[in-house]
Amino acid sequence: MTLELRNCTYGYRRWKRPVLSDFSYALPDGLTVLLGPNGAGKSTLLKLAASVNRPQAGEVVLDDMRAGTPAYRRAVAWMPQDIAPMPTLTAREYVAYIGWLKGMNRADAWKQARKALVRVDLADKADDRTGQLSGGQLRRVGVAGALVHGARVLLLDEPTAGMDPYQRRVFRDNLRALTDDVRVLLSTHDVADLAEEADHVTVVHGGRILHHGDTKAFLRHTPPGTVEGRAAEAAYTALLRDNGVAA
Repeated sequence: MTLELRNCTYGYRRWKRPVLSDFSYALPDGLTVLLGPNGAGKSTLLKLAASVNRPQAGEVVLDDMRAGTPAYRRAVAWMPQDIAPMPTLTAREYVAYIGWLKGMNRADAWKQARKALVRVDLADKADDRTGQLSGGQLRRVGVAGALVHGARVLLLDEPTAGMDPYQRRVFRDNLRALTDDVRVLLSTHDVADLAEEADHVTVVHGGRILHHGDTKAFLRHTPPGTVEGRAAEAAYTALLRDNGVAA
């Protein structure tokens, strides 16, 4: 199952330069971290892949499914940057409601909500109201909501923003547990989210791809003499500098 953007062009204002122009991208297996400075085009790429926005030229497909069709929307899930709690709903009710919005019947949505919470290690919070959850827990509820309807591709836009180091670690561990059967694309501007454990790294700037490959290939950009534990950050900085971008 391959998600592809094929020669896509998209801009927010007709009189401005498009954010993405004739842009092509194929999402590989496993966990892919999407890096880039603010304004690089990461969120636009995700919105096109999630069929939230439609390209003005080109196409977005998942195998033989075109973006925007019911089958595509069931297979591809998107979690935006901001997850708002519904204070009157429990975590399970919240996830089941998302499943219902995706077209599931109520009984199936309720059943699968429990399984989705187990997958993100939140079964013990199923009956807690979402307004009482921490920020990290609420984002994991967001991932459960993205998975409840059986999505095969998970798109996450800045999912660790606002988390402390421990919450980031737990969140990344939860994602790693999903990647055997779900492709994950995680957008961030924080290189710490890579943690040198992603399967692939994509770096974008100015609507173009500066790097796309496995993590080992990305880390080969690390300059000699880099302090231990800073390899990913140093590789990212060097890659931007080598492409004439101020880090």
